[in-house]
Amino acid sequence: VVRVLEDDPDTDWSRVDLAGLRAHLVDMDRLISDTQVTETVLTNGLSMMGTGDAETLSTLRRMVPAHAAMLAQDDRWSVDVAVAENGVELRVTSDDPAVVARIKGLGFFGLMASQDHHREHHLMMARGQNAHGH
Repeated sequence: VVRVLEDDPDTDWSRVDLAGLRAHLVDMDRLISDTQVTETVLTNGLSMMGTGDAETLSTLRRMVPAHAAMLAQDDRWSVDVAVAENGVELRVTSDDPAVVARIKGLGFFGLMASQDHHREHHLMMARGQNAHGH
């Protein structure tokens, strides 16, 4: 990311936020390493409840709704998020049996890593730009 920023003559160094990117990468690591997930198989997809310690819960509350919005841009499935006191539920469903199989194959962690926006998203964060569109 630093190399990309340095190679771009249009980089606005007054907006660069590598500390913000680092905090997001720490969140990503915590999400993958520390989240405990209970997956409930539905006839049309999955309901996934993520929970963990206080830091993990904070991470889930930041990451899951933001990523669910990215997942929802794919019209092959429906995405719902519910934030609860003890965790965050991600529900991904579809009427297409092939997409349902994909949802079940990906599971929570695969769904959180799917969609090819991560590199661009991280570069936007590093540049101090709004990376989640809100």
